[in-house]
Amino acid sequence: MSHLVIRGGSRLRGEAGIQGAKNSVLPILAATLLTADQVELRGCPRLRDVDASVRILEGLGCTARWEGKNVLIVDARGLSGWAVSEALMREMRSSAIFLGAILARCGQAELSYPGGCELGPRPIDLHLSGLRDLGAEIDDAGGVLHCKAPRLRGREIVLSLPSVGATENLMLAACGASGVTTIANAAREPEIVDLQNFLTACGARVSGAGTSTVSVEGGRPLHGCTYAVMPDRIAAATYLCAAASAGGEVF
Repeated sequence: MSHLVIRGGSRLRGEAGIQGAKNSVLPILAATLLTADQVELRGCPRLRDVDASVRILEGLGCTARWEGKNVLIVDARGLSGWAVSEALMREMRSSAIFLGAILARCGQAELSYPGGCELGPRPIDLHLSGLRDLGAEIDDAGGVLHCKAPRLRGREIVLSLPSVGATENLMLAACGASGVTTIANAAREPEIVDLQNFLTACGARVSGAGTSTVSVEGGRPLHGCTYAVMPDRIAAATYLCAAASAGGEVF
């Protein structure tokens, strides 16, 4: 879509459903790698980033299919790879969220920097330092992340700032680590809570999401589940702002 044409002057009236939250479903899609099973995600939004995540899963040997308008079924039992191509990594900036899950499941991973990140300050530094704290060996020479983690070990990790992506990545990696991992100064967004709820539905022991301290008891085998993704609060707020600015009544 190259442009939008908006003819104003009318009050808004009607009812709108809210799609599943993109910022919630992306880490949940990465988390499906931990299950070695089938997961049914309901309310999954059909967006470009979701399609990119599906292609990453398929590139690793998983299968995914849509049923109806917004039900996505992912089967990670056939996981056969641990490397994500540069082309797939460049499709979305949040693709680094797969790193923690791949390390936890496979013990190794190879990815390029997400979204075409070049030399200079990198937005995933907190992810990498936290994974190293859990015992991962990461070589990022040449813009490619070569990661090995034959055995991750739980410990306390203190984030220098409450990064949402780093919190999610470390939660996923911690599910495959031995012992208990505590993430201090964790992000508190609702999407962190949704990820915890999904992991719990799969049999993980995660607590504290929504507060500044998240605790993960790792080493537990995870199973598949049926899970409804939380609605997108950003989309809901957009509709509310539209109704407030144009007047009318919207449900």
